[in-house]
Amino acid sequence: MAVTEEFVTEVFRGLEKGDGAAFFEHVAENVDWTVEGTHPLAGHYHSKADFVSGTFAKLNKVLPHGAQLMLQHLLVKHDWAVVELRSLATAKNGFRFDNRYCWVVHFKGKIIDQVRAYLDSAMVARLFAENPG
Repeated sequence: MAVTEEFVTEVFRGLEKGDGAAFFEHVAENVDWTVEGTHPLAGHYHSKADFVSGTFAKLNKVLPHGAQLMLQHLLVKHDWAVVELRSLATAKNGFRFDNRYCWVVHFKGKIIDQVRAYLDSAMVARLFAENPG
């Protein structure tokens, strides 16, 4: 069964509302998630737990109100979605973390089982350099 734009929008609504748990209900425990780039969040994660600890947990230490991700654009074809997101967050030191993301997401049924995420590596590196853990 192919996913729809309406379904993917609903899945990402949790992130928009700051409810990561609602979003991650739609992510497989053994998700294959690659964060591209050369920055502190980059890596190849082989589970939901590894991805959360390697990215969102680190971001929560430097972004007091979380990443504040907003869906900007969405393309859906069959079991794939290309999702453009924008972060509207502010770091502990006041740095405006206005980052843009592109996630290429694969759904197995109604569950995300693969993601390739692209973002501004330099901005992430600056975020962590200016806001030490």
